[in-house]
Amino acid sequence: MTALTESDARDLIAKVLADIAPEVDLDGARPDGQLQEELGLDSMDFLNLMIGIHDETGLTVPERDYPALSTLDGAIAYLAERTA
Repeated sequence: MTALTESDARDLIAKVLADIAPEVDLDGARPDGQLQEELGLDSMDFLNLMIGIHDETGLTVPERDYPALSTLDGAIAYLAERTA
C-alpha cells in the first residue's frame, strides 16, 4: 500500500466518486460537511465509495470507522493516516 498525502487522498476520493456519481463536484463540498448530504450520495453510494477506496488502495475500512470518513476532511485525514 502506498502512503497517501492529504492531496493524494483527496484526488483518490475524487477519482472513486467520479466512477460512482460522475455528476458530483467535490470542489463544491464543504470540507466539514457530511459527504452524503453535501454530494447527494445515498447509502449505497457511500458503501461503493468505501469499496472503491479498498479497490484502489487495498485498505479495508471497517464499518465502525465509517463515521470518521463521513466528511471530506475526515476521509482525507483517515486515508493519509492509515496509509502512512
